[in-house]
Amino acid sequence: MKNLPVSELLNEIADYLEFADDMYRVRAYRKAALVIEGLSEDIEQVWKEKRLEELPGIGEGIAKKIDEFLRTGKLRHLEKLKKKTPVDMEGLGRIEGVGPKTIIKLYKELRIKTVADLEKAAKKGKIRNIEGLGPIAEHNILKSIEFAKKTKDRIPLGFALSSAEEVIKTLGTLKEVDNAGIAGSTRRMKETIGDIDILATSKAPAKVMDFFTKMPNVADVLAKGETKASVRLKEGIQVDLRVLDDRIFGAALLYFTGNKEHNIILRRIAVEKGLKLSEYGLFDRKTGRLAAGRTEEEVYKKLGMDYIEPEMREDEGEIEMAQHHMLPKLVGYDEIKGDLQMHTKWSDGSNSIEEMALAAKKLGHEYICITDHTGKLAIANALDEKRIARQKKEIAKVNKKLIGIKVLQGTEVNIKDDGTPDMDNKVLKQFDIVIAAIHSGFKNTKEKATKRIIKAMENENVDIIAHPTGRLITKRESYEIDLDAVFDAAKRTGTILEINSYPERMDLRDFHVRAAVKAGVKLAINTDAHNADQLKFMRLGIGTARRGWATKKDIINTRSLKGMMGMVKKSKSKSGKIFK
Repeated sequence: MKNLPVSELLNEIADYLEFADDMYRVRAYRKAALVIEGLSEDIEQVWKEKRLEELPGIGEGIAKKIDEFLRTGKLRHLEKLKKKTPVDMEGLGRIEGVGPKTIIKLYKELRIKTVADLEKAAKKGKIRNIEGLGPIAEHNILKSIEFAKKTKDRIPLGFALSSAEEVIKTLGTLKEVDNAGIAGSTRRMKETIGDIDILATSKAPAKVMDFFTKMPNVADVLAKGETKASVRLKEGIQVDLRVLDDRIFGAALLYFTGNKEHNIILRRIAVEKGLKLSEYGLFDRKTGRLAAGRTEEEVYKKLGMDYIEPEMREDEGEIEMAQHHMLPKLVGYDEIKGDLQMHTKWSDGSNSIEEMALAAKKLGHEYICITDHTGKLAIANALDEKRIARQKKEIAKVNKKLIGIKVLQGTEVNIKDDGTPDMDNKVLKQFDIVIAAIHSGFKNTKEKATKRIIKAMENENVDIIAHPTGRLITKRESYEIDLDAVFDAAKRTGTILEINSYPERMDLRDFHVRAAVKAGVKLAINTDAHNADQLKFMRLGIGTARRGWATKKDIINTRSLKGMMGMVKKSKSKSGKIFK
């Protein structure tokens, strides 16, 4: 889906228009961006069917710009705006806490045009003197600049994976392609990637090269050879393709999946066994004969170990465990039975309760929990007591109407500054599941943030802590928090921690998951979906869980409805919360 790139494009145009003080058009582009981001169908399909102007807030002018972007991957209007604007809105906008209004203020006060200018001014203590900013903002800007440097040119997995799968699907339409697969960090389900690696087998590599470089989604051809090619897709992601002989596909897939350290150890083990391992196969060193290569499984077997799942290939002890047949059976991509966090039109989502339920049922879920925001979180259109009661009636109607899926009423409640939920306990008791999360105070000290989370977990009505570290990939660092203390408190209070599958969150992170599993903490994998199509994000959370070596028993929503709710009740031993 191109919904997010199109939405980001429109917001970028709005940023430049805001600098030009063209507020009427700023509002128009912001509204259009919100509509497309929340759209439950693929914007490309809407475009192909010439229905763009049927969407609310999309007039002829904006529709033409979307059309140009989807056709070419570029937009002349945006390039003109960039040339006219004296500052690097795109670069400065990547710095957390530096929005269009701050950029305008920085330019007017200090003539700051670039991130380098901003860093220089902050280091000299000039930012603190600007009205509305101050020393704390200056300190945070410097931290955000360092974070932006570390994450430069990294692409969140959620966006890269769909592009990689689209390439695989397109290659599959060519009869000369016998087999094709994703490799690299994308296959290992790393949270961010640099570029996409694709391997294919064919007896006619020249035809595959021609086809690959002329795919509809290709913006630029970076390199093209007899068996290797690199292109840049319209969404800006680089894709590298290698065409191989079918006999060595497994060895190549193993090699190009990596990681580097994992591969180095495998090659050393091969040498110890009188073999030689490379992307061209596993060979007998004396005779030069190919010993294995068609599949990864046969390569691992020849090396004397069990097959290691791609998500585990990080040189963190998995090779030794594979040699001793001690690898855990990771949670499967088909083992999740329900999604326990999603939002609807009742708060800040785009679809109705019934639409979310039907989409979840189509994915094979047996149950879902609607967790619209409640309390005083105005930005998320949070529900008050009266709206909660009305929503409960709607859920009852949906449950009566639908067969094969159960809808629970839950909530995502804000954790206030003092660690208490932003809703009375007498109201929270009425929900099937209560999820609590921090939505403000991201600059709290480590001690305070930790205390907030732990106090929330000690509330008898709080079942799950959502996106526990608050990070946004490539945009915002995690708030400082003592996760060891959080894990201890989660175990003590029976609170479940979330693996949030939303592409920009993926929180808990993989190594946090592994630590939580080791501590005996139970986890829930949820999508945090704000429209029906985002329910498909579940696989990102499952990938993160697998990278954290989580098994089916570690994840509560791998269980049936009764089993899952039994775990929630057993964990917290809540009074007044009875599930039927």
